[in-house]
Amino acid sequence: MFRIKTMNKIAQVGLNQFPADYQVGDSVEGEEGILVRSAKLHDYPFPDTLWGIARAGAGTNNIPVAECAQKGIVVFNTPGANANGVKELVLAALLMASRDLVGGVEWVKAQAATPDTDVAAAVEKGKSAFVGPELYRKTLGVIGLGAIGALVANAALSLGMEVYGYDPFLSVDTALRLDRHVHVVKDVAELYRVSDYVTIHVPYTPDTRHTINADAIAQMKDGVRVVNLARGELVDDAAMMAALERGKVARYVTDFPNNTITLAPNVVPIPHLGASTPESEDNCAIMAAQQLRDFLENGNIKNSVNFPNVEMERSGVQRLCIIHRNIPAMLANITAQLSGDGVNVENMTNKSRGDFAYTLVDVGSAVEESVIDDIRAIDGIIRVRVIS
Repeated sequence: MFRIKTMNKIAQVGLNQFPADYQVGDSVEGEEGILVRSAKLHDYPFPDTLWGIARAGAGTNNIPVAECAQKGIVVFNTPGANANGVKELVLAALLMASRDLVGGVEWVKAQAATPDTDVAAAVEKGKSAFVGPELYRKTLGVIGLGAIGALVANAALSLGMEVYGYDPFLSVDTALRLDRHVHVVKDVAELYRVSDYVTIHVPYTPDTRHTINADAIAQMKDGVRVVNLARGELVDDAAMMAALERGKVARYVTDFPNNTITLAPNVVPIPHLGASTPESEDNCAIMAAQQLRDFLENGNIKNSVNFPNVEMERSGVQRLCIIHRNIPAMLANITAQLSGDGVNVENMTNKSRGDFAYTLVDVGSAVEESVIDDIRAIDGIIRVRVIS
């Protein structure tokens, strides 16, 4: 029925979401959908047949999202599918931020590699170099209370921590998932002021670049411990290194090591393991495939990063999926054109997102190609697709 190109190895449980008549694989050409994980698509020549790209993960930095919007290509991600895997690594990162587990393990191995060393005796003598505070009764600040941040906040409460959260875009669904004991603040400065630990869980955009910078660090407690398992660019490396050097930040745990920060003292570099669990990979693959299939078969959009979420129960004989600019009188022009062509509208829904909008129209009879051409000719229409 549809051709799906895979740009990375996608978990088989995800590929199993497609019916047998789909063509799915890395050699597919003229694809209508793409499933991708980390492959970079910025230089990929998108075919005219392409309608949707599903990223099996949350971040979409490897996809030219804005360009896709201009071309009427819907880009999906899978928020929350890997949330539990990341949450568990955040808990480990908080412990590594407190107790020098990595340094201690490497030191013990070094003792064992030294000839004639009594490791047990050396450990008892040298272990004091690796002590660190408990998490219990300390304060954790969570920046970003989405799928991952909310899980982290709730889990930290179970460790006996006091938890403060900040998210200027807190949704009702997320608010309902948060434990009532999480202190949600409206000013991130309050979170910085009280937190012994700070962990960040926001998407990387031009607006969030260097969220944790010199000014932010200056507002934090002396000896604060910072965890970044979201995106490397959210933290200003130069500011972080300066803060580590003077002891303002006691330890920095990052899942995004680079040549600048990795060898700095009191940095714990993790090799981007946040979502690297088989469960996360399966969940992301399943969610991405299901969203792409629903879009191709029914025109529904869920979890898009460049178009509004629009879902409507099927009715009528055919469905028109119309991607267009978010400009005045667009719906009036579409319905007027359909009426002028003698097409009865059974059901219709429309939503916008920034400069773009998406309209689903269920019609009571099969439409001629000339009707579709008339709609495509309306000023501001980007693409039109018909689903029978």
